[in-house]
Amino acid sequence: MSTQKLRTPKGLGWLSDSAKTTDQNKILQLLLKLRQLYCAIWAECIWLIADASQSATKFIVSDHPVTVYNRKCGPRSQWCRGTNDPDIWLHGTHTIFPLCLDKILILTNLSWVRNPYQSEVGLRPNPNPFRGAIFNFTDIQTLRYLNEQEIREINFIIKSRAYRYIGAAEAEWLYPEKHVTKSDWYQYGNGYLLMPDPRSATYGGEIIIGHRDGTASAFDEYGHRPLEEGYRDEVDEKDWGTFHRFQGEFARLFGPYRRGRAFNTMRLDKERDDDDFYQYHLRLEKKKRKQ
Repeated sequence: MSTQKLRTPKGLGWLSDSAKTTDQNKILQLLLKLRQLYCAIWAECIWLIADASQSATKFIVSDHPVTVYNRKCGPRSQWCRGTNDPDIWLHGTHTIFPLCLDKILILTNLSWVRNPYQSEVGLRPNPNPFRGAIFNFTDIQTLRYLNEQEIREINFIIKSRAYRYIGAAEAEWLYPEKHVTKSDWYQYGNGYLLMPDPRSATYGGEIIIGHRDGTASAFDEYGHRPLEEGYRDEVDEKDWGTFHRFQGEFARLFGPYRRGRAFNTMRLDKERDDDDFYQYHLRLEKKKRKQ
């Protein structure tokens, strides 16, 4: 995926602009050097595989198939001019990648799931992409079924961020602008179109790996290593509070049925929140909003 994002005409154009060169050999050398540019950040995202099987409209593709969306960065913003895309290490940037007609991969920064009330264009913790990272596949959310309008909005994002070409299995799918407008860019899905379900996300995420020689390696949820600045920072009360407030807001907006389910505690999350759990989230959000 990282190489795919860079090897398209738009990606190569971005490399050319960034390196201030039009020499094709130098651009290709840069491509090889930076081919894993996005891997560490994506590994630490919350992954969601969304499903279009219950809708007549399916996903389109473009000549820049690894697409990014930041609700603060509309198609006319400075972040989206020319070959530019909003950086993936900005809090509010989602990465979307159609896998087939019915499936799409959506990657969201953990810092955004924990606090969607902060600036969308602020830097996530540990934004350095040139490092190692650990990926926890049990955190992948599945079973999110998109409705017709949600798919049209995603297709509109893909079309808006394409460089020149788009393609679809049906001609009608190529024109999502019949149903979606740029003026609503910030409001797609109440502002949470691509957001995984925060009720299926956990607060924490440190990973410790034991080796045969008796040593160990550790990564916190943002990729910090022991002795590095920021490793296992004390729980920030604001971050903790906004995470639980958002869980309540999500429950209020979308109801007790989960919009994505992960394998927390090595079993699939419940499809529906228990009534007590659901009401608890609603009360907590109401309390946090008053504060």
